Amino acid sequence: MAHTHRPQRRRFLRLSARLAALGLAGLGLDPWRRLFPGVSAAARATDYKALVCVYLFGGNDSSNLIVPRRSGPASDPYSFEAYRVARSGLALGAPGTTTLLPDIADASGQTFALHAAAADLDALYRSGQAAFLLNTGALTRPLTKAQYQQGLTRPANLFSHSDQTRQAFTAQSDATTSGWGGRLLDVFGPGDPLSAVSVSSHSVFLEGIDVRSNVIPPGSSLALAALSGLSADAADARRQALNAMVLMDGGHPLREAANGQFASGLQLADTLQVSGSLPTLSVTFPNTGLGNQLREVARLIRIRSTMGPGRQVFFCSMGGFDTHTGQLGTHASLLRQLSQGLGVFTTAMRDLGLADKVTAFTQSEFNRTFQFNGSGSDHAWGGHQVVLGGAVRGGIYGSLPQQVLGGPDDVGTRGMWIPTTSSAQVGATLGRWFGASDAELATAFPTLVNFTSTNLGFMG
Repeated sequence: MAHTHRPQRRRFLRLSARLAALGLAGLGLDPWRRLFPGVSAAARATDYKALVCVYLFGGNDSSNLIVPRRSGPASDPYSFEAYRVARSGLALGAPGTTTLLPDIADASGQTFALHAAAADLDALYRSGQAAFLLNTGALTRPLTKAQYQQGLTRPANLFSHSDQTRQAFTAQSDATTSGWGGRLLDVFGPGDPLSAVSVSSHSVFLEGIDVRSNVIPPGSSLALAALSGLSADAADARRQALNAMVLMDGGHPLREAANGQFASGLQLADTLQVSGSLPTLSVTFPNTGLGNQLREVARLIRIRSTMGPGRQVFFCSMGGFDTHTGQLGTHASLLRQLSQGLGVFTTAMRDLGLADKVTAFTQSEFNRTFQFNGSGSDHAWGGHQVVLGGAVRGGIYGSLPQQVLGGPDDVGTRGMWIPTTSSAQVGATLGRWFGASDAELATAFPTLVNFTSTNLGFMG
């Protein structure tokens, strides 16, 4: 019976949560409650937290975001000189140039430097609010070069934009239709229309087994045109008619699904209207694509965080990182937009008193080849990511690959690093902070069982 009714149970959970948010829960759910007496729409969260994914479409050349600065000859594969020789025309930090910021150090005393365009990220690292995660990427289990060459346990379709993007979103190599952001939200039960929100394009990252996402373009009110220009009484009467339509019992799955979506839209429009009475933020977001998206995320966080306990997951994105040509100038411009946007967003969360409740992080489908192609770089594999927020344990985590073309960490001859940390391990570390148990993380990240470490330590 449990298997027979599971699709209905999921529809009930989604619909009941939406109707409850509309204040309609007591008007039409009794038949459902009699059919499924054990089902509760109460969410598990006892506090408020949010995750904000910033996806860098195209494959960010993160080897030039954070650069090793260790002294030593080129024969030392972890030295700046090894980086400089192997990167050739893409290398930053030549004497007399200002392409790198002053050195930073990790807990062990190893030195690195950030791209000069990433000044805001540098300041956040120095204040303990940023962590860099070295050489992460799609993995189903730990993998050596010898195993890769034998074709063992490789993720499917490596170096493909679409496939590696899906794997970044799902933390799986198969064709699953749910993302790890949505699956983490599933842990907390039925949410509300602001639980899973993209301020960019639709993303499978936000889709759970039960949770479904909304897309809210920056600045949207989603108000119903049919209610504008009417007197208060007329608008209220028309809205009550809409509510009655939502609650109409048609006994058909398609109608139930449509009513659930309609109810969600009504509540979402009502909720967004609250932002009109919020005080002005103390910061000004940059007028860029990412800046506008992060301003919208800040607005939605302000709305939702005042409503009590709950969880939110957001999806933002930037494009343009597929830098096969003209990389140095293009990449500097993109990193400046990324750094400035995240810097202002982090300040906004601090000013709202939510610094330790909101964690932002970057993802990209892959790094780029360490080898210069004459104008830019090509598709590679393992890369570096950044995590930001008041709950972050600042530092540099993970292992730097040996910067040797054709070396033990290169699957080819061009500097295509085998990741030493999987996307699932990164997601599980964020998920544990989010409030998921070990058992729930194992469900949300099916490949996690293949890795010894499930907590990378970068979250408080």
